[in-house]
Amino acid sequence: MKQIGDLDVFPLCLGGNVFGWTAGKERSFEILDAYAAAGGNFVDTADSYMASAPGNRGGESETIIGEWTETRGNRDDVVIATKVGRHPERRGLAPANIRAAADDSLRRLRTDRIDLYYTHYDDPSVPIEDIMTTLHELVTAGKVRQIGVSNIEPDRLQKSLEFAEREGTTPYTAIQPHYNLVSRDTYEGPRRDLAERYGLAAVPYYGLASGFLTGKYRPGANVDSVRSERAAAHLETERGRRVLAALDLVAEEQGTAVATVALAWLAARPTVAAPIASARTLDQLPPLIEVARTTLTEDQLRRLTEASE
Repeated sequence: MKQIGDLDVFPLCLGGNVFGWTAGKERSFEILDAYAAAGGNFVDTADSYMASAPGNRGGESETIIGEWTETRGNRDDVVIATKVGRHPERRGLAPANIRAAADDSLRRLRTDRIDLYYTHYDDPSVPIEDIMTTLHELVTAGKVRQIGVSNIEPDRLQKSLEFAEREGTTPYTAIQPHYNLVSRDTYEGPRRDLAERYGLAAVPYYGLASGFLTGKYRPGANVDSVRSERAAAHLETERGRRVLAALDLVAEEQGTAVATVALAWLAARPTVAAPIASARTLDQLPPLIEVARTTLTEDQLRRLTEASE
């Protein structure tokens, strides 16, 4: 297990962005059951998932996760992370909106507390002190255990961390950045420096670069995925082809899947507690789970790192 504040989490966080979208309720339950059976306990969602899907309003993923924990009776065994700020009816980080959105999420999740509550996107129109104070109120009220931050500029992140330290409010314990083998500067640099300085645990999203780092995108391949255009674009870059070649070699050496190696590299990076990856079918799950049992050699890590530069 890895540590985020006082939360013990499995080293692979299961992404809930597909629940209520490309995975319906029954399929989502199957995936969650299989993840839990393999020892997984860390599930990521957001109040806005999946508002963009036809017929959805937002919150469908939270609702599915809440129904699953209720029917399985395993709420105390699962660390649930969700986010605030992007639901169509609860946009932004104004204090009243954060409070209302948290209550909405608690109802959908059928629980009395959110284990890890992220600000999904920063809202520069709201002063840092208002955001941090409101999140602190949720923690002291017992509605939230730990707080985290996702998409935010380094200067606003630093001011938030300094405010919590100076005023004694609840500090961020986690950061959720866009980070993977073909997107490193989205985290490495000022954001990671701040995470190291303040002890934030990183829980990267797009850990598999929309599926590109699974290895299924090859020249001439036709992949059935709503993300195929974004993922396949990496094949057009020298960096993408170089990374894929290095992943193939390391996967062969390890006797494991390309996706497992890509996530294992990410899991070994400084500050990373657990990369996020999602599965819309049961057969996509085992290579993700395997990262918990995979340790790359120093030479393998070096080759992957060099290929991704």
